[in-house]
Amino acid sequence: MAECLLLLRCMSPLMAHRVNSDSCLESSLSAQSGHCPALARNAPVANDPSRTSGLIGICSQLCVISHSPPGRKVLGFRHYTMRVLRGHMQRRKFIKFIGGAAVAWPLAARAQQTERVRRVGVLLGIGENDPEAKDRVKAFRLGMRDLGWIEGRNVRIEYRFAANNRELIKQHVAELIRLAPDVIVANTSPVIAALHQATSSIPVVFAIVNDPVSQGFISSLAHPGGNITGFTFIEFQLVGKWIELLSDVKPDLSRVALLFNPDSAPYYDVYIRSFKALPQQSSVEVEAMHVRSVAEVELAVAELGRKPGSGLIASADPFIVVERAAILKSAEKHRVPIISPYRQFVVEGALMSYGPDTADIFRRSSSYVDRILKGESPANLPAQSPVKFELVVNLKAAKAFGLSVRESFLLLADEVIE
Repeated sequence: MAECLLLLRCMSPLMAHRVNSDSCLESSLSAQSGHCPALARNAPVANDPSRTSGLIGICSQLCVISHSPPGRKVLGFRHYTMRVLRGHMQRRKFIKFIGGAAVAWPLAARAQQTERVRRVGVLLGIGENDPEAKDRVKAFRLGMRDLGWIEGRNVRIEYRFAANNRELIKQHVAELIRLAPDVIVANTSPVIAALHQATSSIPVVFAIVNDPVSQGFISSLAHPGGNITGFTFIEFQLVGKWIELLSDVKPDLSRVALLFNPDSAPYYDVYIRSFKALPQQSSVEVEAMHVRSVAEVELAVAELGRKPGSGLIASADPFIVVERAAILKSAEKHRVPIISPYRQFVVEGALMSYGPDTADIFRRSSSYVDRILKGESPANLPAQSPVKFELVVNLKAAKAFGLSVRESFLLLADEVIE
């Protein structure tokens, strides 16, 4: 690049005074036979060890000199010019050729410099250091990279984490709105609710959100309308699947409590009513268990543990995710087996998990970000359901609860933690 700049600098007088440049070329030719004293005085000596590689302007003439070992003859620009002029190329054509090449060289670099860097906001409702958050961010980044969006090159991604704190949600939403990103990726119902209220113009792609139609975020799954679309998480029918899986491992299961915070996951009361309205394939009783604090979690799980044949569903709820350590500790203490949609619960001690792959949903969300950045409207992008589910079983937890897991059941599992 430095040589290109020097080449252009040296060429500027040449292009500005074409008549003079013609005469200067003639002078350069004459200098080789001693007729141009100024050029002859400045002409380099072939074996001069002080020469360096580069471009040297002499009397408004370009002289390309290459470093070579002592004793080797170097072909400079003056020699090349003589040979060209003795051939078929005319002087003016040669000047135009050199000028065109000098202009063409930096075009690609200039194009990269003028390409607009797009801005994307990502707001997760859980904590930054949560393994769940790290997996989701990693999957999103990989999805963006696979689509050609490289952070620091053509996209800048602003990450925010709210840890289910409503004040932090408001703060981060306000920050992102001020940054005026091209699109925002958002996670959890409280975050989407805040964005829905804050902007109707910035496109929003939700990831892992339940029942977005009933919550008023979109008009319908097929035709979202407005500025919001995205990827849903679970439907109420999954409650039956959780009961079925728990019953398979715990044959005496007679009641299941679905644990959630009605402030951060208000749709579960509707889910339970919808599930109970279905023809029942099991005699297991299902009840809603509202909790809004760790103290309430301990009381609720302790009460459940006093009833034989009980099981617990740790729901897809940002409060439950953030407070899972306390939930797992209480369940272990009161010997209540847990099933959850999240693999991370099983890694940390729950009996099993069954639900959509959260990392896969975040990876897929990058495809909608890509389409929006390329000009599509979120109103025309249908909300999508999960396509990849996984079953994870913790044999150590099963043993601690005195439960036996059939080999055929383990064969169905995507992962078995021993």
